[in-house]
Amino acid sequence: MLSAKENFLETIKPNGKPDRLVKQYEGAVFYPPNPAASYIRGNRHPGMDPLIDRFGTEILWPANQVAAMPHVTDKNKVISDITEWKEQLVMPDLQANCSDPALWEPFIKKADEIRANGDLVMAFMPTGVFERLHFLMGFEDMLMNYLLEPEDMMDLCNAIGEYRFQYMKLIVDYIKPDVMLSHDDWGSKHSLFISPETWREFIKPQYAKTYKYMKDHGVIVMHHADSFLEPIIEDMVDLGIDIWQGALPENDIPKLQKQLNGRMTLMGGIDAAIVDRADSTEEEIRKEVRRACQSYGPGGHFIPCITYGGPGCLYKHVDPIIDDEIDKYNKEVYGV
Repeated sequence: MLSAKENFLETIKPNGKPDRLVKQYEGAVFYPPNPAASYIRGNRHPGMDPLIDRFGTEILWPANQVAAMPHVTDKNKVISDITEWKEQLVMPDLQANCSDPALWEPFIKKADEIRANGDLVMAFMPTGVFERLHFLMGFEDMLMNYLLEPEDMMDLCNAIGEYRFQYMKLIVDYIKPDVMLSHDDWGSKHSLFISPETWREFIKPQYAKTYKYMKDHGVIVMHHADSFLEPIIEDMVDLGIDIWQGALPENDIPKLQKQLNGRMTLMGGIDAAIVDRADSTEEEIRKEVRRACQSYGPGGHFIPCITYGGPGCLYKHVDPIIDDEIDKYNKEVYGV
């Protein structure tokens, strides 16, 4: 029987031979903290006072909500006029504030401990380029600016892309993660937020340099987008994405598995709307997990997982049942 780490690595190889389905994030330890994240994001926690991040966006996390969210209004938006973005936005200086090796020493030590225990280190890069754009100006302005002011919008995209490259480079150079979980939601449940052509023009180029650097340094690229992404699946392969985490069941996963033929692994498939509720029953959870395993497991290069952008469900009773049902499926089908 392969170890969890070995099974994970075999699953994502084009011609790998895993001996069972990977159980969500097993084999890797999610380790999100680092000096750059602390500098950019600040101390976020439920019930906190409104927080202004380093980009100037107001972030709210009420005590009764499950996560922090941007609060962008006409009065507080950072960029009110895209043609004046250079005057309105002060880009965070990561090199000046986050590149001192001493800042990274405790994080490097923790990553080394994770590896010594036989697990992969999974670092974290939240708030991708597309997301940062609507954090700065609101969703409506962002969509309009692609159409009305494409030159300024492209300049801003390039600036955010370069910032994110520097952010990634600090993490890769210091922590040397085995896996990078990189976030950017590009669509809703049923469609992309923008046309594939617009995405290819403005967003895709911002990831080419970043993901190539990761690949060149041996980092497994895991991109999170709990979205409908069928129209750009080949572009994701072009970018070097090894694992698409957050693959919603609204995508035709069996069709994509055949199309990809091992070039990218799909991670997700479990419908959170069905299982992750305060009143969800064990029977409902097991039925949906079993459906995902039976529907997508035989196609290969699939990891059954909740589609959120990190380990764990919103309601504490859900995750243990998901894991147990995957274990049961593995014993019945693979004998392990």
